[in-house]
Amino acid sequence: MIVRVALLALIACGLAGFGTIVWMVAPHGDAATAAAVAPSNHIKVLVAAKPLRPGSLLKVDDISGREVDEDKLPEGYVLDDANARRSLTGGMIRRTMVAGDVISNTEVLRPGDHGFLAAVLRPGFRAVTVAVDAVSGAAGLIWPGDRVDLILTQQLDEQGAINAGRRIAAETVLRDVRVIAIDQQLTSGSAGMAETIPARTITIEVSSSSAEQVQVATKLGRLSLAVRSAEHGPSEDKEGATWASDVSNALGNSAPKPAISTLRIFTGTGDSKEFKF
Repeated sequence: MIVRVALLALIACGLAGFGTIVWMVAPHGDAATAAAVAPSNHIKVLVAAKPLRPGSLLKVDDISGREVDEDKLPEGYVLDDANARRSLTGGMIRRTMVAGDVISNTEVLRPGDHGFLAAVLRPGFRAVTVAVDAVSGAAGLIWPGDRVDLILTQQLDEQGAINAGRRIAAETVLRDVRVIAIDQQLTSGSAGMAETIPARTITIEVSSSSAEQVQVATKLGRLSLAVRSAEHGPSEDKEGATWASDVSNALGNSAPKPAISTLRIFTGTGDSKEFKF
């Protein structure tokens, strides 16, 4: 009987001690509430969406947002918002970045910054700016870093054209050149307020001889841009010009048919021969 009572007393003491430990360890009251409302120190910043090499020009799809612990952010980090994304687009990355790396202001050289063009251009190349409108500039879908062809379309005068099919021609002046900057111009509207107009100036990277070709082409006719694929597949580049008659069958036979002259020669025997030319 005494042993049974002692055993029950030991069990009761054990349960009481376990309950005390649980009460001491478990959060309760104000402590649990404070933990639930503790503010987070994570900030959403702009990061690289994919691997980037030094000298790369940032495009829209190169930038994404990610929440990062504030204590782990480098100096010059950029908060994720629409204005910040626009300001970074077209900027040049100074170092190698992997997907998820935080983009810092100190690591991006923006168009308009001192020394931007000199830093972007490859050795021996030049920067040439051409004016294009919304249509010839691919409706605003061209971004710095894209590879483009420069196409010249010109209308010849009647003296320089053989027929109607030879009065309009298009030819590719430069192939596979890199766009390094885009500058949208503002003008004053009819109501006196600044408004965005379709015309743009686009700066491309070319060799010294190609820079002279561009300057001549701007005087000959209308320049337009054709974006090349990011994947370098088999080239189907066409040599020579494309004439109006190559596009329109109606102009293909517009030239008048030459008159046929006939020469008949009579011999002394009464025979004759006829020659057409």
